[in-house]
Amino acid sequence: MRPADAGREVTVCGWVDSARDHGGLLFVDLRDRSGIVQVTIDPGRSPDVWSGARHWRGEWTVGVRGRVGLRAAGNENPRLPTGEVEIVPAQVEVFGKARPLPFQPGDASVEETTRLRYRYLDLRRPALQDNLRLRHRLIAAVRATCDGEGFVEIETPTLTRSTPEGARDYLVPARTAPGSFYALPQSPQLFKQLLMIGGLERYYQIARCWRDEDLRADRQPEFTQLDVEMSFIGPEDVMGLGERVVRAALAAAAGIDLGGPLPRLPYAEALARYGSDKPDLRVPLEIADLTEAFAATAFEGFGAALRSGGVLRALRVPGGAALARRELDALTADARGRGAGGLAWFLYGGEGDLRGGGPPCRSPIAKFLSPDELRAIAAAGRPAPVEAGDAVLAVADRPEVAAPVMGWLRLWAADRFRLREPGAVWRAAWVTDFPLLEWNGEERRFVAVHHPFTAPHPDDLALLASGPGHVRALAYDLVLNGTEVGGGSIRNHDADVQAAVFAALGLGPEEAREQFGFLLEALSYGAPPHGGIAFGLDRLAMLAAGADSIRDVIAFPKTARAADPMTGAPAPVAERQLRDLGLRVVPPVR
Repeated sequence: MRPADAGREVTVCGWVDSARDHGGLLFVDLRDRSGIVQVTIDPGRSPDVWSGARHWRGEWTVGVRGRVGLRAAGNENPRLPTGEVEIVPAQVEVFGKARPLPFQPGDASVEETTRLRYRYLDLRRPALQDNLRLRHRLIAAVRATCDGEGFVEIETPTLTRSTPEGARDYLVPARTAPGSFYALPQSPQLFKQLLMIGGLERYYQIARCWRDEDLRADRQPEFTQLDVEMSFIGPEDVMGLGERVVRAALAAAAGIDLGGPLPRLPYAEALARYGSDKPDLRVPLEIADLTEAFAATAFEGFGAALRSGGVLRALRVPGGAALARRELDALTADARGRGAGGLAWFLYGGEGDLRGGGPPCRSPIAKFLSPDELRAIAAAGRPAPVEAGDAVLAVADRPEVAAPVMGWLRLWAADRFRLREPGAVWRAAWVTDFPLLEWNGEERRFVAVHHPFTAPHPDDLALLASGPGHVRALAYDLVLNGTEVGGGSIRNHDADVQAAVFAALGLGPEEAREQFGFLLEALSYGAPPHGGIAFGLDRLAMLAAGADSIRDVIAFPKTARAADPMTGAPAPVAERQLRDLGLRVVPPVR
């Protein structure tokens, strides 16, 4: 309602946001999901209306029928879109009274568990409603784009067979088959591959998925993903489609523009340059590899690590020369806590060791390094050279230790010295050429980096038997502002290649048939080359909304302990239900 609506007869319904008695005149701010409008009640003009409304309190649900009028000059509220008008009611009605609330819906400072306990009240908060509308726009754009690309939306089962796909399954006991269980799907992976074998060629689904895993701010036990599969395609086809879908979704949801074509970053390059397979490209710092420059070093602190197959990685920190010794000591302790043997630091500017050339360098180990080695440290700046006032932080260790420690230091430096580009900047990239398998020391076997149905790179097929850890995968992840928002791969459409991957994973023919016999059989009946991708819609919505947690873009989320304070789930069930299922509860082993 705006000034042009003055004189209209309207009926409005909603919640009492506030009620103010100003010397006889009653002003009620009435709220629904579209906003707030003022209702002005004059007892002299409408005594019956006054009598019906004078006891209204916050969060009562009411209805008002009346005429739109212009507010008196000087009484306008420029902070409201409806701030120039008011409703003068002829009739009012109370639908529901509200007892005293445990908290006001607009108070976001309330502890999260309390807000989740009364989620239906928290959902009245405008920011949450805005987030859910944003999520709706995002998913609507996803559907429209997939429809325009010729995809068919198909639902897949939510009661399926438990298969080893990484995380623990949520199990559902089968009453009709005592002692047997369904599993809630971690993803529709096998079914979408079977749809391709069935000739559908282009499938998508807004899929609900379940994983019993430790939770973080961007994880929930049940989550929603866009699931896509295509036939007769290669990696670039899937990435091209994924890029078009994400661009359309982010633009529709929040007006976000990802700019030009997205870069491709091979996995090994992402780890070497950024210390992460999901790099935040808003941070203008890159890691330098000094392994070769220090191959013959006499400094044992580096030499011992390099002789045992380690690497030396270094990071320029603009402004880092201002770091106090206590901060450097704390950083060193943190690096050790993350598995590194230590942390070397070099501060540039002022007095110090001049042998390396460039700005003077201050470091407890500078005296142990040669002039060439000091010059190599001073040249470690990426993408800009080291200058006076900067610091260089270095780690010598195994590659699998050095990369994540340097990646953590890179993000720490961005926060400490405010180097990250502002939140309105969006930086996305595709990370490709992941390893197909990685060694699990606890289980003493290789495990799949993505999942066991990912196709190996054709050039690496021979390595499946002789060197499984060196096989690249035809896999790709989409990373947005340092968060993985989607991932997928080309699948094994050849039953013999799939069997070879199972063998590399330590699954013998009988075990493979026991767990995946239906898939292997289907692959033997003429399977097309196929591949796909899945995007985490909760994460995409979280990023687009600028939220800190995916719980802020889910209507009824769980806590970090996978609990629902509102319904009390999970909860015990009646003994009769357990008997029907042939189950009994045993105390946990402590």
